[in-house]
Amino acid sequence: MTDKKKLQLIEKHLDKSVTYDSYKKMVEDLLNEGKSTGLTQNETYLNYSKLGLSRMKRWEKTAKLTERQQEIIKNVKQSQTWLVIAEGWCGDAAPVLPILQKIADLNDYIDFKVILRDENDDLMQAFLTNGGKSIPKLIAFNLEQEKIFFTWGPRPFEAAKMVAEEKEKHGVLSDEFKTKLQQWYNKDKGENISNDLIENLKQTELDMK
Repeated sequence: MTDKKKLQLIEKHLDKSVTYDSYKKMVEDLLNEGKSTGLTQNETYLNYSKLGLSRMKRWEKTAKLTERQQEIIKNVKQSQTWLVIAEGWCGDAAPVLPILQKIADLNDYIDFKVILRDENDDLMQAFLTNGGKSIPKLIAFNLEQEKIFFTWGPRPFEAAKMVAEEKEKHGVLSDEFKTKLQQWYNKDKGENISNDLIENLKQTELDMK
């Protein structure tokens, strides 16, 4: 699919996107009703959503950007929307979304929005990762300029490497491995995520000069 058609899809779905705070409230409100986001409703996804909400709130407090990272972010002059496809039960979304918000908070040129995967399947189909509907998936774009600057996700480089190695060995991601992955995220403190995103921002600035 061409970037032009992808941008048309984005524009079609953009009014279904919400701010990070609204997304977090939606997840919380659904949990109060005994539900999770998405089409699959069961105890497993409900528990994942509870964990995800708790982790997002914790990451809001613990994730830090270095002074150098903040300086780079503040110097970005290219107007862009960051649309992230996610679901409340997604374990990888929990550490990623708060960091995206912290980056967007530092620069008015970055407009951060969240959209649900299952309710917007044709959009998700346009941004698959290795043929799969992996989330979170970030799309950085500018509709007026008709440009997609970059996509990112579902995981930072080091975490993606861990997952690939686990799948190669065992074919699936066990609960034990998922716990190990969350421990890695906690230990990393968002450094890999923020580094990945800032490198993409820097490249976008260079490309637009």
